[in-house]
Parts: sequence; structure tokens; C-alpha cells
Amino acid sequence: MRNKTPMADSKSQYHVRSNSFPTKPHPLFQQCEEHLCRLGASNATSSSSISHKLSGLEDLHDCVEKLLQLPLTQQALVKGRQEKWVDQVVDGSLRLLDMCSAAKDAVLHTKECAREIQSTMRRRRAAEASLENEIRKYSASRKVVKKAIHKALGSLKGVESRTSSSPSNKDGSETMALSSVLKEVEKATLAVFESLLSFVSGTKSQSKLSSWSLISKLLIQSKRVGCEEEERVANEFEKVDSVLQILIQCSTGKSDKCPLNNENVQTDLRNLEICIQNFEERLERLFRRLIKTRVSLLNILNN
Repeated sequence: MRNKTPMADSKSQYHVRSNSFPTKPHPLFQQCEEHLCRLGASNATSSSSISHKLSGLEDLHDCVEKLLQLPLTQQALVKGRQEKWVDQVVDGSLRLLDMCSAAKDAVLHTKECAREIQSTMRRRRAAEASLENEIRKYSASRKVVKKAIHKALGSLKGVESRTSSSPSNKDGSETMALSSVLKEVEKATLAVFESLLSFVSGTKSQSKLSSWSLISKLLIQSKRVGCEEEERVANEFEKVDSVLQILIQCSTGKSDKCPLNNENVQTDLRNLEICIQNFEERLERLFRRLIKTRVSLLNILNN
């Protein structure tokens, strides 16, 4: 059996097939396909890779917006506006906005609570009770965020189980190409949002570890910089969740000796803030693009 190339894997992941396009498609169709292939070429397992994919989504949706301005695209949408596939495209544009909004809320909520902890730790004479209170508030906030993420990810599974409609052959190859590429754009965008939301929520197994398991994991992690395991666990959200849980255990006497100090904790919090800031900026730009796409769709269908 021949080994698949990354490009072949990416195409199978998003189901983009060149033979679904017209014999001589408009170049924008091919550009959209290329963006989709790049998005599917690698897994988003770190904050930098997720950020890279969010940037790729910006480029993809810029291409989609240009595609919607083509007369042939607008004619296809107007002609099929009473058909189910067009309804699914319009519903999908709203779904993408909802998922982007959920991602924005998740990172913003975490950022606000993390900043409160940083502010408390910077005050040299801050009472331990104040810090413990802020950490508990952060933990409670994270539970709310994870619950919202779980709900959002659950809604994605419902989308995957639905049967999508396609225009009939009599509608022409350009219409079939448009339907195909818009469906794949939605799938690719939702896949990136799923990776982002899963990253923000952290791993579920984390909360089940004992305090000494958490400490050992962090110490091992600091000694294995650059290795594959480090890349896998270097999740800024998960790291701060673990560190703050250890601090709580230290303050309540559940750990005899705390291996952490304020400087190390603040470094982890700063890294989280940088990560969140990056996500927040890219999500805001992407959100504006998604709004623009939905407005374009509605304007085309209502004119």
C-alpha cells in the first residue's frame, strides 16, 4: 500500500475533490481549494499551530468573500434560493458566527480572571487569603468556560450527523462547484474552531491527577524542553490550571513542600496572556470576516 502524502491526507480530510469543479473553473474556486488543503495539512496541537490555522481561515474567508462577488456565483445563489442547499449555506454562515463567538467568549472570560490573579500576585503585601480567593474564582470561571465549550462542541456533533443537500446536475457545473466549496469551507472552519475550543478547555484527565502527580509532571516538563512530549503538553491553559491547583493544595496543607514560587507562576500567567491575546486578535478579525460573508449572502438572496 502506498503511503499518502500530506496533501492527499488534507484533501481526504475536507473531501475537496478537483473533479467536483467545472472543467475550466474561475481561479477563485481553485484558490479556495488550495486554502482548504493548507488548512488540512497539519494537526493543531499547540497554540502556535492553532494561531496559524486561524490565520489560514482569514485568508480562506477573504477568498470566499471575493467568490461571492462574482456574477456567476450570485446568479447560482439567486436561482437556487428556494432549494435546500442554499438554506444550508445560509444556516452554516450563522453557525460559524456562533462558534466564533463562543471561542471569543471562552478566551476573554479566562483572560479576565487570569489578570485578577496576576494583579493580586504583583502586590507584594497581598494576603494569602486574597490570592487563594482569586485562584478559586479563576477555577470557578474555568468550570463555566469548560461547560460552555462542552455545549458548543456537542452542537458540532449534531451538525456532523445531518445530511447535506446538493444542487441537481441540471443546475450546472458552476452551481455544483459553488455548493461543494461552500460546504467544505464550513467544515474546515468548524474543524479549526473545534481544535481551538478543545485546546482552551484543556485535558479532562488533568483534574483527576493527584497533587504530587501534577508536581512531577511539571518538573519533568521543565527538564524536557524541545522534545515531543513537551510539545504535546505545552498547553498554556492546561499549564495554568495545573499550577493554580497546586498552589491551592499548598495553601491548604495538602502538599508538604510547594515546588512553585510566585515568579514561576507569573511567568506561566504571562505566557497564557500572550496566547490569549493572540487568539483574541485573530478571532476578532475572523469574526468580522464571517459577518461580512453572511451579509453578502443575505444581500444576494434578498435582492
